[in-house]
Amino acid sequence: MKDVMKPENEAELSEMVRAAAGPLSLRGGGTRGLAYGSGAVLETGGVAGIRLYEPGALTLVAGAGTPLDEVESVLAGERQRLAFEVPDMRAALGRDGISTLGGVAAMNASGPRRVQAGAARDHMIGLRFVDGMGTVVKSGGRVMKNVTGLDLVKLLAGSQGTLGVITEVAFKVQAIPETEVTLQAEVGRAAGLALLRQALGSPFEVSGAACGSFGAVLRIEGMAASVRYRAAALKALLGGDWAEIDGSALWAGIRDGGALGAGALWRVSVKPTEAERVVAALTGVQHEATFDWGGGLIWIAVQGRADGGAALIRGAVAGVGHATLVRGPAGVPVFQPEAAGVAALSTALRAKFDPRGILNAGIFDQGAFG
Repeated sequence: MKDVMKPENEAELSEMVRAAAGPLSLRGGGTRGLAYGSGAVLETGGVAGIRLYEPGALTLVAGAGTPLDEVESVLAGERQRLAFEVPDMRAALGRDGISTLGGVAAMNASGPRRVQAGAARDHMIGLRFVDGMGTVVKSGGRVMKNVTGLDLVKLLAGSQGTLGVITEVAFKVQAIPETEVTLQAEVGRAAGLALLRQALGSPFEVSGAACGSFGAVLRIEGMAASVRYRAAALKALLGGDWAEIDGSALWAGIRDGGALGAGALWRVSVKPTEAERVVAALTGVQHEATFDWGGGLIWIAVQGRADGGAALIRGAVAGVGHATLVRGPAGVPVFQPEAAGVAALSTALRAKFDPRGILNAGIFDQGAFG
C-alpha cells in the first residue's frame, strides 16, 4: 500500500514536494491518469475552491482540486461553460472518483468541440504550479488582458504532471449557445470522412464532426436563426440525405471514448487525411472505430490481440501521428515512442523543472494499466 499525502493548500503541497526523499505519484480525482511509480501518492483534492469568477469577463479561477462538476454547475448558473467539452473517461476505464480541474489541465482533456473552439490549453490563461524542487511558480494571469511573459501555461497543459504539480488554473469560459442541431447521414467510413473534411473546410462553423457505426454527424451551435441557415447551407453543400437529430447523447459517447465496446482502447491522433489508412491497417483484426475531429482523432477498440493491436496501430501512425493506449494488456507501453529530437527536448525540459526526477517518474516508459 502506497503512502498517500493530502495537502490542504498550496503551501503544504510545496513543502511536501520539497521534503520528498523519493518519487511522487500525482493524483487528482483518479478518473483519467495513473498513479505512476513506486513512491508516495500526492493528491491535489484538498487544494480546491473557486477563487474568482467574473461572468462578464468570461473568466474563472479555481484550485486544481476543484471538482469539475462544481465548476460546470457554477458556470451553468450564468449560462456559460468550458468551451472544450471535457471527456469523462470513468466508464471507459471502469473507475469512479471525481474529475478535477487540475487533472483536466494536466491532461489537456479536450472533446469534440476542439475542431471549433480549440483544446483545453487554448482556454487556459494562467496557472500556479509547484516544480520538482518545491518552488511555487506563477505563469499568465487571472484575466485575459494581464497574460504576459513566457507561456508556461501551454507547456504545463498536457504535461501529465511531469513538469510540476498544478495548484491553480485560470480559464476563459464561453457563453452557452442559444441552440444546437446535429445533422446525421447514413454513409460508409470513407465517404463519411470525406464529408466531414468538406464540412470543416466550409464557412459554416461546425462544432463537431465525427463518423462511425452511426454514420456521419455534424454539429452546429449558435443563435437559432444562424443555426437554421448554416444547417440548410451545409445540406445543400454536401448533398445526400441528412436528418436533423438531437445528438446530445451521441456526442457524449463520442467525447468519452467513442462509445466503443470491450478490448484494448486506443486514442489515436493523426492527420485527418491519414485516418482511413490507419484503420485499414487493422483489416482482419476484430475492432471498432469512431472518428472525431474530422478524422484527426480516432478511438479504436481492438479485440483478440495479445498486444492490443500495438504493432499494427503504431506502425500505421509512424510519422503521421501518435497512438496512446487508454486501456489494454499489461506491459504494452502506453505512449508512442518519441522521435529522438523530441525525446531529447522532453528530457531537457523535465531536467529543468524537476532536477531530482521525482514527479510522475517513468511515466513515458509505463506499461498499460489493464
